[in-house]
Amino acid sequence: MSKKNVLFIMADQLRWDYLSCYGHPFLKTPNIDMLAELGVKFNNAYVQSPFCGPSRMSTYTGRYCRSHGSTWNGIPLKVGEQTIGDHLREEGVRSVIIGKTHMKPDVEGMRRLGVDINSTIGVHLSECGFEPFERDDGLHPYGPYNPNPKYDDYLRGKGYNSQNPWDDHANSGISENGDRLSGWLLKNSNLAADINEEHSETPYMTQRAIDFMKEAGSQPWLCHLSYIKPHWPYIVPKPYHNMYSAKDIIPPIRDDKEKETNHPVFKAFIESKYCKTFARDDVRERVIPAYMGLIKQIDDQLGLLFSWMKRNGLFERTMIIFTSDHGDYLGDHWMGEKDLFHDQSVKVPLIVYDPRQGADKTRGTEKNDLVESIDLAPTFLDYFSGKSKPQILEGRNLAPLLHTNSINVDWRQYALSEYDYSTREARQIIGNDQNDARLIMIRDKRWKYIFAENFRPMFFDLENDPNELYDLGESKSPEHVKEMQRFYDAIFSWARVHHNRTTITERQIEKMTLEREPEGIVIGVWDENEYKELFGRDFYKDRS
Repeated sequence: MSKKNVLFIMADQLRWDYLSCYGHPFLKTPNIDMLAELGVKFNNAYVQSPFCGPSRMSTYTGRYCRSHGSTWNGIPLKVGEQTIGDHLREEGVRSVIIGKTHMKPDVEGMRRLGVDINSTIGVHLSECGFEPFERDDGLHPYGPYNPNPKYDDYLRGKGYNSQNPWDDHANSGISENGDRLSGWLLKNSNLAADINEEHSETPYMTQRAIDFMKEAGSQPWLCHLSYIKPHWPYIVPKPYHNMYSAKDIIPPIRDDKEKETNHPVFKAFIESKYCKTFARDDVRERVIPAYMGLIKQIDDQLGLLFSWMKRNGLFERTMIIFTSDHGDYLGDHWMGEKDLFHDQSVKVPLIVYDPRQGADKTRGTEKNDLVESIDLAPTFLDYFSGKSKPQILEGRNLAPLLHTNSINVDWRQYALSEYDYSTREARQIIGNDQNDARLIMIRDKRWKYIFAENFRPMFFDLENDPNELYDLGESKSPEHVKEMQRFYDAIFSWARVHHNRTTITERQIEKMTLEREPEGIVIGVWDENEYKELFGRDFYKDRS
């Protein structure tokens, strides 16, 4: 194959089951479906945290949250943590970000090391190792992640003249009386955003990806097209604002008995403000059609992008990945947002189109293997270079699953995800210490177990309860007790795995072992004869 490229597409807050190729009965996404027909659709892909920042930091570093330390939105990824961009730069690959990373730089760490944040190194450290072709995290202009987005200037150039056109136009609507109403208020989600569709965020980011590809030249590249939507504010321009209605909404997945839970963490979350709001049917009926419209707009834009790539000879030599950073409860389990570990939150779509001939035998297939977002970084590194960095990257290269239909591929038994809820309202409701506000999810093919510091676990039988409605964490059944102990032990085993010895390779460790002590140092040898027996050399000649 000639020059390889990667188009790494990530939607923000997109549920796995809100695509037609994953079974949504009303929302049709033919362009994403087409990608699945050409590649592999993974049915059990899990993020390493159910929130934007820590999930993305895991995806970009290929490491679990307990390894990279960025456990919540706004907690900087510490200087020294290498990312996809860093690894690929060593291979001569240009890695750019177009859209969102949700990263805050470790300014204190850079200052301590004397790194100018505006230098080339400083920019890479501030942008998850990516070159910021078009960094935009939304939340203009108040967002703490990128305070000077180009999109606002673009909108002003198109005639949207206000101090904050992102808020006033792209994410606000106009009432029948001519009043400007904010998309931040959920009751306004049925309005059309006050912006021409071609100027809204998703088309803008798509065009910027095309702009990059036009000027990329002969250097291999990875383009991380990171859409801001369908993340809130839930408002979308015409014609997408009224494509869907209440009749297109899937009934909520929830049970009244869930509200009777005695688990302090689950109980605290369903009592939180945003969960109480999204548990209301009138809220769901107002928000979900807009959410679906935002997804439909993404699919349409991807159709335009894929067609452009095909016309320009890029599609057939570009690995294309489509995924999300987490889901959205949308009222399921009486919850909103994306806290906790039900599949609505922590399971994501993952579709991989690998253009290499070796992937021909798996095109159009789906895999039920447990995969994790941290698997993408080692997959990209292998795609460009054939190299691996097991001392750093904790994910697994997906190539064996992309290139074979065999069920005998040696793969992982468990998928894990972590959540630091120390900053959430739920912790205040519980009243526990911030250092104890930690959850760890682990699941295998049948069971899902959630470890909760200082509390009993939550436990679900996915075979008999696929909707996760009945928590078995208090069960005294011998089978359940045995299985819960197995998962507890598996978490302990995972926690003990080396994850911070990142500066030296396994080969170097073996070399140090074989060479024993550094040159000139002799420990525990009785005399010259023993030295000669051990090393085959004369002791005094060695030291002369």
